[in-house]
Amino acid sequence: MPVRGIRGATIAETDTADVIRHATRELLAAIVTANRLDPADIASVIFTVTPDLTAEPPARAARELGWADVALLCASEMVVPGGLPRCIRVLIHWNTETCPEAIHHVYLHATAQLRPDRATTKVT
Repeated sequence: MPVRGIRGATIAETDTADVIRHATRELLAAIVTANRLDPADIASVIFTVTPDLTAEPPARAARELGWADVALLCASEMVVPGGLPRCIRVLIHWNTETCPEAIHHVYLHATAQLRPDRATTKVT
């Protein structure tokens, strides 16, 4: 079975544990809904956060959603001049027969500017 990537991003309004978890749960829920994703089919997930987010690893939100058997990794995003602050990004490695063109990448809130061609400004 092929492994496909699902990308997504969102913003945390503040650098607090509750806000980071909430934003991450919202993003993951939107990705699950948009792709009819079963967490049992997820091979691994990589989260990155901008250096201004330090209060909580986003992987904790995935664990709270029951993703107990998924390999999760958090990393700091590189600093880019003019980059979007308080940004949480995700790359989900999904075991699926779904063709790449049918995968829905989710960019919520201010992250729509990162990929206007794939932006989702509201949760579906």
